[in-house]
Amino acid sequence: MSDPGEGWREELAELIADTAEHLRFFQELGVVTLDPPAPRAAAPQGEETPVKRMEARSPLPLVEEAGAGEVGETLEEIRRDLGACQRCKLWSTRTQLVFGEGNPQARLMFVGEGPGADEDASGRPFVGRAGQLLTRMIEAIGFQRDEVYIANVVKSRPPGNRAPERDEVEACLPFLRRQIAAIRPKLIVTLGNPATQALLDSKVGITRLRGTFHAYPASSEILVLPTYHPAYLLRSPDKKVEAWEDLKKVRDYFQSSDRSTSPSS
Repeated sequence: MSDPGEGWREELAELIADTAEHLRFFQELGVVTLDPPAPRAAAPQGEETPVKRMEARSPLPLVEEAGAGEVGETLEEIRRDLGACQRCKLWSTRTQLVFGEGNPQARLMFVGEGPGADEDASGRPFVGRAGQLLTRMIEAIGFQRDEVYIANVVKSRPPGNRAPERDEVEACLPFLRRQIAAIRPKLIVTLGNPATQALLDSKVGITRLRGTFHAYPASSEILVLPTYHPAYLLRSPDKKVEAWEDLKKVRDYFQSSDRSTSPSS
């Protein structure tokens, strides 16, 4: 006869192992404590998440003729339109395009600046060391990687992993905006300066913009929350605590949204 406590012990061992895995992640991210967020005072009826609208604007166009697209187009149609893109000089040094991947109906989207060496080789976004950290960041706020959508501002790797240049951003940004329009996420997390400045059409730096909700210029229904790029966090681990504070705002935003749409609410 089997021990009636055996199943309970197995479940407890599995729970302990799962908790240990999460603690290892938080330690790597730089989180010192796991205290729950402080309770917030109830907002007045009708009040929404505070959103900061950008004042400083760059002359980058929101949409270019070559990437205007059509209402209701799919990601597959956008990818076919992109083709074997030669719209900027990056085509001559890339191995392959990195279009993006994930849930085509994702509520949450992450946008970086451009592919690195691992991404250029695989054709997938964020698969190197920075990508592994991003995956753990996604899981820490209650999502799985295949539940979100991940893309970059430019689809081809800049040589030497340099930041994308203006003409390269101008060539690729319309396609990213079309991806966003097709997915219609509720929130976009921009990773680092180039992605944040491109999507918010701003010249303001990431240290001033991070951790704050901003209105996405192309759609009043989408919010943008900037944070540090995972590659920067690997170089500057002291910034991981700040990144975790940003991520908690993303987590709290969706938890609040889920509660407000729950049938029992």
